[in-house]
Amino acid sequence: MLTTKKNKHIGDLHFEHQLWRSEAKFYKDELKIYQNRLSEVASKNTNVEFRKQVEHFQNQFLIQEKQLNLLNNEIKQHEKFLSTFAAEYPVAIDHQLFSDHKIMREKAETFKKLYDELKREFNHFLTIWM
Repeated sequence: MLTTKKNKHIGDLHFEHQLWRSEAKFYKDELKIYQNRLSEVASKNTNVEFRKQVEHFQNQFLIQEKQLNLLNNEIKQHEKFLSTFAAEYPVAIDHQLFSDHKIMREKAETFKKLYDELKREFNHFLTIWM
């Protein structure tokens, strides 16, 4: 886990933004794969309990996708703030410290935790119904 200093250099914040955006892209691609798999499995079974689970996962996948979009928008806003500051104060940028984006980091970590739980739940669902 990263340190939770109160202030960080712009490069450190930018690095975390890049990492989170790359992870978010991966998660979005993975969600598409899971949604396709769910559709494929759903077309082969009409059991009522099964259908309830399918709907549950469809909803969860949509929720996760929305959360990724929110996190990406927040990252973009923070990047815009940092790039504007860098453009206005190019000489001072390497010496300037910025407030740590602890809340954004916590959101990213919480997303990862919840997403991993959903993947485990979905894979368990597949083993039961396949």
